Amino acid sequence: MKPPTATQRRIIEAADPVTGRLSGTEAQLTGLVRARLAFRHPRPPHAYFLTPAGHRLRDEAAARPPEPAAAPAEPAAAPGVFAARTGTETSVTGSEGPARAREVRSAWEGLVELRRMTNPDGARDRPCAWERTHLVQAAALALEAAGLRPARPAHDQGHGGYEVSGTPQPEAVAVREPSPDGLRACAAALERAGWQVGEHAGPRGARYLLASPRRT
Repeated sequence: MKPPTATQRRIIEAADPVTGRLSGTEAQLTGLVRARLAFRHPRPPHAYFLTPAGHRLRDEAAARPPEPAAAPAEPAAAPGVFAARTGTETSVTGSEGPARAREVRSAWEGLVELRRMTNPDGARDRPCAWERTHLVQAAALALEAAGLRPARPAHDQGHGGYEVSGTPQPEAVAVREPSPDGLRACAAALERAGWQVGEHAGPRGARYLLASPRRT
């Protein structure tokens, strides 16, 4: 298999950090599919996503130290605007309302397809290796895809909503929600998405969830 071209590498490196969704011309994206670095989702809007091989290339590129500035080359494809909302953001940018809902649905469908392609048994109801290395983003996407609302920055109007954050424990995230009903809804959504969930009491008595991707 031929190594990817410079243009293909730039498109891969500009992929959405959470879902691997790609942006580029139809010819560029089709070329990545032929190289087995991307796949086209079967459902509308038929977006393109990185395959496991594409994810590996992207991760390798992210781990490399920055190179010295070179002469201008062909412009890179614009990265996707989607990012899973954790509820801990200091500001919120991007789409809202129905447009946001469409982006979330497409991102979740892409992640489910990645599960099918990378889990040894093709299971779609169990988190894949990518989710176990991107815990906060994966859990946040599962919650938002279930229709739950992330917390807003302190300066925004409105209260409540989930917050997802990392923990010192391996393969575990903490999920907080101010209302008991909201916390239970988060637990149910994560369990449906293939996560193991336990409820705990914080130092001041506030309840929170510890969630880990289920392996079996």
